[in-house]
Amino acid sequence: MAENKHQTNGSGSTERLLSHSSLWSMGTTASAAPQPVYVASPLESVHGNGMADSRQSFSMSPFPTVSIHNSKAKSIITNKVAPVVITYNCRQEFQIHDDILKANYKVGRISDSMPEHYLVKGEYFMVQDVYSKADVLNTTSSYGAPNFRQVKGSYPLYGMGQPSLNGFKQVLQKLQAQGQEEIIFFCVREEPVVFLHKDDDFLPYTPRRKENLHENLHGLEKEETGEHLELTIRSELHDFAKLNENIFYVYNNIEFFKDEPQKISITCEEDIHVTEEVYKRPMFTMQGYRYYRLPLPMEGAPLEEDFDAFVNILRESPSLSLDHSASRQLPTLLFSCQVGVGRTNLAMILGTLVMNRLSGGSQPPSQVEEAATSEPRPLFHVIQCLINRLPNGQQIMEEVDHAITLCSEMHNIKEAIYENKSKLEGIGEDYQIQGSSTKDYFLNRTMQSLERYFYLIVFNAYLHEQYPLAFVSNFSQWMSSRAWLYRLLARMNVSELSASAELVTRGARVLVADEYLAPDVLSTVKEMKVANFRRVPKMPVYGVAQPTSEATGAVLAHLTDEKRKHSHVLWVNLHEELVFEGNGKIFTPREPSCLDQPIPIPTSDPQVLEKLETSLKEEILRAQKWLEVTLEQEKQMKMFKSGLTVQEIFNQQKSSHQGLMYKHIPMPECCAPKAEDFDKLLEAMKGALAEDSLSAFVFSCSNGRSRSTTAMVVAVLTLWHFKGFPECADEEIVSVPDAKYTKGEFEVVMQLVRLLPDGYRMKKEVDMALDTVSETMTPMHYHLREIIICTYRQAKHEKSEKECQQLMLKSWRYLERYMYLILFNTYLHLEKKDSWQRCFSVWMEQVAARAGVYDIFNQLGFSEFEDPRDTPLARLRYRWQQQNIQSLPFRGEFI
Repeated sequence: MAENKHQTNGSGSTERLLSHSSLWSMGTTASAAPQPVYVASPLESVHGNGMADSRQSFSMSPFPTVSIHNSKAKSIITNKVAPVVITYNCRQEFQIHDDILKANYKVGRISDSMPEHYLVKGEYFMVQDVYSKADVLNTTSSYGAPNFRQVKGSYPLYGMGQPSLNGFKQVLQKLQAQGQEEIIFFCVREEPVVFLHKDDDFLPYTPRRKENLHENLHGLEKEETGEHLELTIRSELHDFAKLNENIFYVYNNIEFFKDEPQKISITCEEDIHVTEEVYKRPMFTMQGYRYYRLPLPMEGAPLEEDFDAFVNILRESPSLSLDHSASRQLPTLLFSCQVGVGRTNLAMILGTLVMNRLSGGSQPPSQVEEAATSEPRPLFHVIQCLINRLPNGQQIMEEVDHAITLCSEMHNIKEAIYENKSKLEGIGEDYQIQGSSTKDYFLNRTMQSLERYFYLIVFNAYLHEQYPLAFVSNFSQWMSSRAWLYRLLARMNVSELSASAELVTRGARVLVADEYLAPDVLSTVKEMKVANFRRVPKMPVYGVAQPTSEATGAVLAHLTDEKRKHSHVLWVNLHEELVFEGNGKIFTPREPSCLDQPIPIPTSDPQVLEKLETSLKEEILRAQKWLEVTLEQEKQMKMFKSGLTVQEIFNQQKSSHQGLMYKHIPMPECCAPKAEDFDKLLEAMKGALAEDSLSAFVFSCSNGRSRSTTAMVVAVLTLWHFKGFPECADEEIVSVPDAKYTKGEFEVVMQLVRLLPDGYRMKKEVDMALDTVSETMTPMHYHLREIIICTYRQAKHEKSEKECQQLMLKSWRYLERYMYLILFNTYLHLEKKDSWQRCFSVWMEQVAARAGVYDIFNQLGFSEFEDPRDTPLARLRYRWQQQNIQSLPFRGEFI
């Protein structure tokens, strides 16, 4: 973009930065001292510095001018404040301030062959909003708006693209002529739109960046709403026109730029309308008309707050309540976005779901038949899980499918998922388009369209429950009390379950040795044959990295020797990645471009993981090929003659250790364990203690650090509840930087503590368990409370945006993990009287959620340092999804 900035100096040269706030100031502030009178000649122009110059057109002038027509300028009285202009008829006077040369207006051009002109907000060009080719249904002339249509069937639901002012009037007249008495209009656009006076109409224009003139502004900040931007744009356009003989430049044809830019005349602010003026003014002349702006996203599902806004409209509309008389006509719902396709289609489906509730859930036979004509498609894994858990889930989904079909004249949301999936899986070797991976692009499109479908089903379930209750809970609250929905949403992409084991033998993935991933910080390999073996002082709780078969035997021999005499051992494997023992070493598959990044398998079912590990082992041994492996210091080529899965390693040990119990409980790295993970850990420990109260507990993960430590803390708390708590030591007075935070006293943590019964004690016991476990691992520099603040501080000093985001996510995860441990300890206390018959996950849903715990988790953050609302990570929806969104290539199929 060609831009110029010329700074004013003492000699009177000018910059192309012009005043916005001080452009024209009515009235004068005359100097006390008399000033000489200067009479302007007809050909002279007055500038902000009081100097006269020959009048030039804007496009030719090297700097902008303020033109005072000779029929107006009688005289100019100069003073120390600013020149005062008095018109010939003496009815008007105004003052031109020096500030006109000091503000922030920029100029630019599309190309060197085009004229230079002012840019809206310093960077945007004004482009005609909708082109004639976008009107696929060819309804602009007949109905007044592009792509105007009614849903199939009899519901009074309509959608359309962006009309002009006269076009919108025509639409309303058409609806009234059809006998529609009450019309509720929804503009679902987020981006700013202004209407410019041309001929006898006002045409819509939108600001766009030079880099992509076809794309509107999206993802606006909360404080910078479309309405606010429209007012700012109108003010700027008015100022720009004043500086250029009441002319401003706009673009109508950005395909070929023939005769572009176009001049448009702006003589006053009334020549520019904002959206509110166009859509609200009919309320004065049409009794049954109402208007709402309900911004919806271009891609993906709306935010919970967007659904809340829609529900608020339903609440305050008598004609949209269930008390609405069946004999009365249903209100007409009219929706509009830019072209009338994506967002309008989504809004029409929402409207159809509402109409279903108002009409008692029954659809006329003709609608149902038409909805049933589409071929059935296999359900996505996440959708099947969703409808299995929702009350009447199958019916809820079918109603959404019917609504999608009824609104599918221009776009079918469900079909879009399968189309994107097909394109994603049809790409052989990935390639780049404009610096982005093609597979990533279609993966995102598939995920966004599936997320939209997921939320439509969930919202319909909400309508079923809350419509009869007059929406006592808004959608955000309803979702927050059903956090399992966010867990499901985080498992949309389970393609790794179908990734072929041949990826390793073909060289697409490499095997990385655990010695590379898990340095032996605690120096235990020499004695115990495995890295980072440790014990909690005075407790039969152990942590360790992933052992080989030899190391497993060494650890078990250590635990069952004459000194320790543990006849029963519960060994819990916490890996959620595939593990393979080959030639006496532990390996895991990794992507060559991200050796340090694990490939999590999206399942909590250990049998699925065992099956995938068996496939990996068999493929490696079958291939008998030299494979690239990464060891501690170097890359090598290896051929594997023997191999074992983790299950096979422990099966071998059971013959010599009859008291060995092996459990595989996959847990995510860095994140808080899921509530179901706590259930499995507690159940496994209860079983072991029932067998032998002196059982030993061993927890292993890839490096023996993060997940092992968390499970060890869970074990310590559980054993204390079985065998009694040690005395709490007096709290030490610590005077080091961030001492408050290394003690875990974050504002959000203390908010949870205040909510819980005896919350301070619950936290103190968890802190004691963390301190106890961490005593044995000081060289690892790993203490959960400390790494929360350390990781957050590190993120704030990270220069790389990508690294900063990854560290920020980690710090949020650590914080959440700490709070989950406090909740689990509270559960152990409160449910102990019933021997924990109600599991932790059910307790979280039935007790903690009702008390508002998930409301806290849905506003999680470091409020001491920043507003949690400023980052998506504060929300369960985004934080839990981020756990599974990694920069790994797409493999397998989108199931």
